[in-house]
Amino acid sequence: MTLATGAVVLLIGALLLRQARNVDWGAVWNALAAMPLPVLLGAAALAFASHGIYSTFDLFGRAYTRHGLPVGRTVGTTLIAYPFTLNLGSLIGGVTVRYRLYSRQGLSVGDIGQVVALSIITNWLGYFVLAGAVFWLWTPQLPEGWDMASHQLPWIGSAMATVTLLYLAACIARHGRPATVRGHEFTVPHWRTGLLQVVLSAVNWMVMAGAIWLLTQQQAPYVAALATVLLGAVAGLISRIPAGLGVLEAVGTAVLSAYMPAPQALAAILAYRTLYFFAPLALAALAFGVVELRWRSKSRPG
Repeated sequence: MTLATGAVVLLIGALLLRQARNVDWGAVWNALAAMPLPVLLGAAALAFASHGIYSTFDLFGRAYTRHGLPVGRTVGTTLIAYPFTLNLGSLIGGVTVRYRLYSRQGLSVGDIGQVVALSIITNWLGYFVLAGAVFWLWTPQLPEGWDMASHQLPWIGSAMATVTLLYLAACIARHGRPATVRGHEFTVPHWRTGLLQVVLSAVNWMVMAGAIWLLTQQQAPYVAALATVLLGAVAGLISRIPAGLGVLEAVGTAVLSAYMPAPQALAAILAYRTLYFFAPLALAALAFGVVELRWRSKSRPG
């Protein structure tokens, strides 16, 4: 862990402790209990739609490696693995669960690695574009102690957007041909594929934000919900806390409380946590167990 990363982790930890002490938990639970059923159902639909969109990211790797696994099985594999990634970290969900599921279906280690790599790249391409637009055009209310970051956000967002532009430029320049750097070959999709990666990723992040926006019952502007998702993702990644547990809540409460009471803001994030993280994980764990039992029964002699 670098010094900068350690400082961020300490800052987030201090922020979480401070907020936990100051939270009116009774008001939070009341706000959760008062959420209308249509709001919860709408947010759940958007949450599961986002998981569905993310499940298509592995299709880019399928097209590149030509591994031959049917589209439905590829999507199904990602639907099972992604909730593990969200809740338990990329090492378990992004690598371990995916590797087990794909290898059981005949994919090589090399193909699995390329599929996972393209999926990760796709996920962040749209993020960088949205971060560039949101952080340049709109400054969110940040948690206490992040004041300096608010002045840096436009430039950070611009740098992120530039990464995506450079990726698309490489796609145009290479015309789908792989690039070789120091003896290692890297996938460079055709520019149309690269553009589709950016669009799908951006739509996915926007759908995630839409779920939070619904849970705020439109008290906060949509851009605040989008900033919550974008900032929470990076803060959780830097902190290395599985699922960004507590980090998203701290960031979301800080950003959204500029437009609504803090207990209601935290209630919205907790509801989002349940619908986007925990509920899909329960379904994915059940599906993973069923798949494992089927494979084991098929492998038994006789």
